[in-house]
Formats: sequence, structure tokens, C-alpha cells
Amino acid sequence: MRTTGTYIAITLAAVVADFIVKRLVENYFVMHEVVDILPFLAIFRTNNTGIAFSMFDWVDDRWLIAVPFAIILLVLWLAHRTGQDQWIARLGFALIIGGAIGNLIDRIALGHVIDYVLFHVGDWSFAIFNLADAFITIGAGLVLLQEYADWRKGAERRT
Repeated sequence: MRTTGTYIAITLAAVVADFIVKRLVENYFVMHEVVDILPFLAIFRTNNTGIAFSMFDWVDDRWLIAVPFAIILLVLWLAHRTGQDQWIARLGFALIIGGAIGNLIDRIALGHVIDYVLFHVGDWSFAIFNLADAFITIGAGLVLLQEYADWRKGAERRT
């Protein structure tokens, strides 16, 4: 079984990785510069003044700090309620918390979040995001995967 310390280490690793990559992007890429990595992937440094793909950029900064903080507390509570055998969900919660803390650090220190990953096909592009956003998304996927696995186990027991 994985210990709470393991999940704390994963959360801290996510925060540190996100912090390092954002500082590298901040120091070595010019704002709005496009650097193609692959035909569909580029580095495009920008500042996100909103939440999730720059939505709600008109909202007062205090809310942009309070809401993610409240979400972190909610996810911590959910993680605490998760069984030790539900390690996939616990890993997901650790990644969600790490990503949320990473973005919250930027929001508090800079007043915005540094985004830099751009998926595109020709002129069409997906929203610009960062490593913390990827951790949050992957974490949510893992929590859903655990829920599905638990549902399947329950369905097998009922038949």
C-alpha cells in the first residue's frame, strides 16, 4: 500500500516541476513568441489573467485566489475520505492538488498564471495551458478511472 507520504511527495514534485518549467519559460521565451516543437505543438508564452483558458479574466483577483484555494481544500477532504486501496484516485488527487498549488503560486506572486503549451493544426489551435493544468487534467482522469473501476467491481459483485 502507498503511504500518505508518497502522495505528499507526488504533490510536491508536481509543484516543483511546474515552478521550474514556468520560470524557464519566463526567462527564455519572449511574450507571445511561437516556437514550434512539432507540427502540432508549440511553445507560446502568454499570461492567463483568468481561470482555465482565460475564462473569467474580468473577475476580481481576490476571487481568483479564493476559489482555487477552496477547491484545494475540497480535494484534500475528498482525498482524505478515499480508501487506501483506491490508489489511482489518491494519485489523481495528489496531481490535482499539485497543479492547483502550482497555478495558485503564480496567481499570488505574479497576479496571473504563465501558460505556454499550444496544440495547433494549421490556423486552428487549442487553448494554451501549462504543466500544472496538465497535472490537474490527468489527475481528474485518474479519479474518474478509479470511480469506473470501483463501479465495475460493484457491478460484478451484484451479478
